[in-house]
This record gives sequence, structure tokens and C-alpha cells, in this order.
Amino acid sequence: MIGPLCRGAGGLRLVAGLLRARSGTGVVSGVRRSSEHGEFSYRQAPKITRYQIIVSESVSGFMWFWILWHCWHDYDEVLGHFPYPDVTQWTDEELGIPSDDE
Repeated sequence: MIGPLCRGAGGLRLVAGLLRARSGTGVVSGVRRSSEHGEFSYRQAPKITRYQIIVSESVSGFMWFWILWHCWHDYDEVLGHFPYPDVTQWTDEELGIPSDDE
């Protein structure tokens, strides 16, 4: 269903290119100007300032403090609010173990 639409769009692109070439403007290649939005870096890590390092370490340190604090003081949130059942009280039938008679 979408195949004919894609082929049609390709044909329209061809016609538009021919009309542009006939009008004398030709094909114009786009130029990207990224100087307005900071320094351009291609396949290189951006330069990180000392302030960014300090802030990121502080935020991640606070995050781990928050997680470990709540795991220590609110451990019921992780483990649950109910007592664990005594597994020695379970019967063979509850565990799905067949009886010895069979």
C-alpha cells in the first residue's frame, strides 16, 4: 500500500529537480551553520567545564545517598510490609510433592 506512494514521491522529486534545473537555479546544496548554537564537534566529546563536573558529581552523590538512605531506613519498601511465611509449616501437597504411596 505504501510502496506506490513512495515511488510516486520519488517521481515528484525527479520532476521538481528537472523544473529547478530548467529555471536556471540548479540544485542548491544546503549548508549547515552551527556556529550560532555553540562549538561544533564531530565525533569528539564536547569539552566539559570544571563546574559541570562538580555539579554532576554532586547530583550523583546525592542520588546514591538518597537510594542507600531509604534502603537502610525504609527497607519495608523494598522487601515488603508483610512477614515472610514459615516454610517449615508447608505441606507436601502445597509444595506439589507427590505422596510416598504412589
